[in-house]
Amino acid sequence: MSISGKGQSAWPVMLSAAAILMITMGARQSTGLFVAPLNSATGLGIVSISFALAVGQFVWGLAQPIFGAIADKRGSYQVLIVGGLMLAGGLALTPLATSEWSLMVTMGILSAAGAGAGSFSILIGATAGQLNPERRAFAGGFINAGGSFGQFVFAPLLQAIIGVFGWVAAILTMAATTLLTIPLASYLVKDSAVPSGTASSRPAMGLWQQVRQAMVNPSYLCLHAGFFTCGFHVAFLVTHLPGEVSLCGHAASVSAVSLALIGLFNIAGSLFAGAMGSRYRMKYILAIMYGSRAVLIILYLLAPKTELTFYLFAAALGFTWLATVPPTAGLVGKLFGTQYLATLFGLTLLSHQIGGFLGAWLGGLAMAHDGNYLWMWYADIGLAAAAALVNFPIREAKVVAAVVAK
Repeated sequence: MSISGKGQSAWPVMLSAAAILMITMGARQSTGLFVAPLNSATGLGIVSISFALAVGQFVWGLAQPIFGAIADKRGSYQVLIVGGLMLAGGLALTPLATSEWSLMVTMGILSAAGAGAGSFSILIGATAGQLNPERRAFAGGFINAGGSFGQFVFAPLLQAIIGVFGWVAAILTMAATTLLTIPLASYLVKDSAVPSGTASSRPAMGLWQQVRQAMVNPSYLCLHAGFFTCGFHVAFLVTHLPGEVSLCGHAASVSAVSLALIGLFNIAGSLFAGAMGSRYRMKYILAIMYGSRAVLIILYLLAPKTELTFYLFAAALGFTWLATVPPTAGLVGKLFGTQYLATLFGLTLLSHQIGGFLGAWLGGLAMAHDGNYLWMWYADIGLAAAAALVNFPIREAKVVAAVVAK
């Protein structure tokens, strides 16, 4: 497939963005592996640790529209450098955290905000303006696949380091790795604040005027509602899947392999979603993804809790995991153009992470109160079904096949 930008190949930008997301999402999506070691080392309890990680889910989302607005105004390069330093610093300081408040600062604020500065909204926004419209859906899927590959690589790697050298060595290794995002950001240095010719045919307007317009658009609000549910699912599983595996009497390696399988299969899911977004209405793609999650969770609850069950559940769920990102970003671009995509998509990610805050925190409360996660699974089913339905009212134009000149 020939992927070209406005007059030049966009592969260097896309590969760099995918590599950065691989590192930042690898760090974010592996936090559940540290819950038990942190609890053993600090004695803080699962509720306190879950709350700190829940704050991190919210801050990760809050950081994206803020950093997205800066990137829309001044370009993404400086944002990515600051984010890399914050992410590395937060992870490196975590072994020094001995209280709920200090853990909240390191993992809940510093590392989470740093990962947010190098995440979906900034990276997809940085590349969208440099691509022809018919290629943006594929690019979004490709970049998103990089984040999934990060989970596939880092979850088993970090679990292996934890098993051999301890959790402190693992988290310091991850901190050092995140510094690689800084040289990778140099490939996006040509990204300007508002690339010429990318604001679509709409009349130019100010950033805050565009935000105000978006926040009263029913289709945009439906996207927020569906993405809230996505965040609830993802954060609950990232934080508490290791705990669920342990409850069923399996070793920690089962949770690491399960998280890796989620990432592996989401590579395929992300590329599939990006390709389908060029052919079909993205609201239907989202509805099918959310609806399938409800079915998969029901099947998981009915199945025997063997290692194979966890692996099959992880693989099937992984196909839709964060494959919701390309069609959601694509719909935002369709509705409002790409001029302020980093900000507007960043705001949908904030809704995603409000759901993430509740998924991580309520999972800890459920475990402390009931000794299991059963009610969280029921909530997942209900929210997934609602998210499938809420996408249908979105006003999305029919997909018109692009004619590409040879």
